[in-house]
Amino acid sequence: MKKYILASGLILISATSWATVTSCDEIKSKIETKLEGKGVKHYTLQVVAKDTETKDRVVGSCEGGSKKIIYTRAGKSEKKPG
Repeated sequence: MKKYILASGLILISATSWATVTSCDEIKSKIETKLEGKGVKHYTLQVVAKDTETKDRVVGSCEGGSKKIIYTRAGKSEKKPG
């Protein structure tokens, strides 16, 4: 009985871990849908490695946390003539 409970627990853990690994395209699409629903325009979403340093906003993670999705407003890095 103990072996059955242990095996069931391990299967549940591995199934849960597998379920949390979501493709970056799927997550990126969901984020785009939310942004468009809020009327946000002129932006980019970029998938990068999780250890990539950025000053932009991290709006999601994907592929089991091995990558992150960053949001950049278009024109943010451009300097206005002054």
